[in-house]
Amino acid sequence: MSSSVKLSPQDLPEAAPHNHGRTLAAWVTNVGLVLAALVASLGIGIPQISLVWVGAALAVVSLAAGGALKALGHGQTAS
Repeated sequence: MSSSVKLSPQDLPEAAPHNHGRTLAAWVTNVGLVLAALVASLGIGIPQISLVWVGAALAVVSLAAGGALKALGHGQTAS
């Protein structure tokens, strides 16, 4: 079964960047979120509520840092 949609070359999107999302902004965000999850889960396991809140704060900070780095041009370009 073939598609009835015909696309011309000018209708196709540009090729995606070849970095596959491996940017400084992505690394900082991911590492920060992993550390936040570890700290929060340790706080749940020990029962120490302050560690849970520190983990939550680390998650917020890592998301903000990743967003700031992307805004500064260290993230994947929107194409």
